[in-house]
Amino acid sequence: MHKKIKLFDPQIGPDEEKILTKVLYSRFWASGSGIGHVKKFEDKFCRYVGAKSCVAVNSGTAALHLALSLCDIKDSEVIVPSLSFATTASSILYNGGKVRFAEVDPATMCIDVKSIKRNITAKTKAILPVHFGGMPANLDEIKGLCKKNKLYLIEDAAHAAGATYKGKKIGSHGNFVCFSFHPVKNLAMPGGGAITINQRDADSQRLLQAKRWCGITDRKGYSYDVQTLGWNYYMNEFSAAMGIVQLQKLERMNKRRRHIAKRYSKEIDLSKKMPYDKDCSYHLYWIQVRDREKLVKALGRKNIETGVHYNPVHKFGLFRSKVSLPITEDAGRTILSVPIHPSLDDDDVSKIVQCINEAACDYS
Repeated sequence: MHKKIKLFDPQIGPDEEKILTKVLYSRFWASGSGIGHVKKFEDKFCRYVGAKSCVAVNSGTAALHLALSLCDIKDSEVIVPSLSFATTASSILYNGGKVRFAEVDPATMCIDVKSIKRNITAKTKAILPVHFGGMPANLDEIKGLCKKNKLYLIEDAAHAAGATYKGKKIGSHGNFVCFSFHPVKNLAMPGGGAITINQRDADSQRLLQAKRWCGITDRKGYSYDVQTLGWNYYMNEFSAAMGIVQLQKLERMNKRRRHIAKRYSKEIDLSKKMPYDKDCSYHLYWIQVRDREKLVKALGRKNIETGVHYNPVHKFGLFRSKVSLPITEDAGRTILSVPIHPSLDDDDVSKIVQCINEAACDYS
């Protein structure tokens, strides 16, 4: 029986076990006030990405929800790619905004700048690019459009922990940058997320800290105030402690992902595949094939897991739109994610390449 090659596989070791055991027996597992390991993680991650401040939360979805809650988008439009996880767009609806879907660049699957320009209206309040698979979106041009049109830039960096853009870490560019630390992400936790803040105001961090913990502020002993609507979105101590250890290994783990991506880009015999870019964190590696189901079954017979990222959001009932996005819709029919994570050894990578190439003439 051949071993199963997983699509995702968090890399853990004795350091994670040690710190989680320490938290367990401390009996201090969570605090909405964000002290202990949560504060330590926030400080370390903030320094790592080079942001002005950072607020840890319990998921990437919570990060997007809270970041947009500071932008007053009610009845306004936010431009977003449809090729993403549904909560990228849901976070706009949570805040009373209207979703305006833009096309993606077929080379990177990141939001296409020309499509953004076509979608900016008098009602536009923000642009929300997704760093798809860890590939940085074109931030220079997007920031230029935001400045010209007085828009917020909120980045969905769920895939992009450790990615860079022109020498600076993703997390240091937009007004708010939203990360996910789901167990399958490059920086893995039992559950977690973060918002890094780069705009120059004193209130954003304080407001986000209040909103992540039911609106609570000014706590002194058992006395506190609630002046704003908030949610139960704070990060727990287990996640933060594990995140501290994972952050120490992130550069090494991403280096391995890039090594695998370079091999895929050179060795997979398909014309449509994710390009190699040293700035990408490669949370995903995608290929495109015409008969996806047959290839999924062929790889499955070789014990190679695959996935689809993503079904276009504008086709879901909640968001259904008549907008024409031919590149996104084609990707929705043909895109396939193949394993790329630090637990893969060179033999695993060779097997994946060989199996895809053997099937490519039949399914491409």
